[in-house]
Amino acid sequence: MSEFSDNLHEVFERFGRIAVRRMFGGHGVFHEGRMFALVARERLYLKTDAQSVAAFEAKHLPAFEYERKGELARMHYHEAPAEIFEDRDEAARWARLAWEAVLRSGTPPRAPAAPRQRAAARKRSPKR
Repeated sequence: MSEFSDNLHEVFERFGRIAVRRMFGGHGVFHEGRMFALVARERLYLKTDAQSVAAFEAKHLPAFEYERKGELARMHYHEAPAEIFEDRDEAARWARLAWEAVLRSGTPPRAPAAPRQRAAARKRSPKR
């Protein structure tokens, strides 16, 4: 993981326990098994929906976009405000806003990833 992603545990310490997982060339940020943020190109993006997007747009925070099949695709994640990296209370407030969007979406929790050691051990164990 990058230093940026490693520091997110401290940034969101007042929000609650998080897990950061590598995915799609970036990182997903999870709370209670659900992704509420993502990191791409050393930028943090928080989950948004119709009820929360106005708070992000009011601060002129751009949506996460990427190129797919030659076209620009936009996801329901917006860049996090810079002040969350300096103010843990603000980080918790914005994380809760993203978390509420996740809960409204109905996304089920994702099973925790198996530790690499257990997966590697299963591959090495003799077949019965």
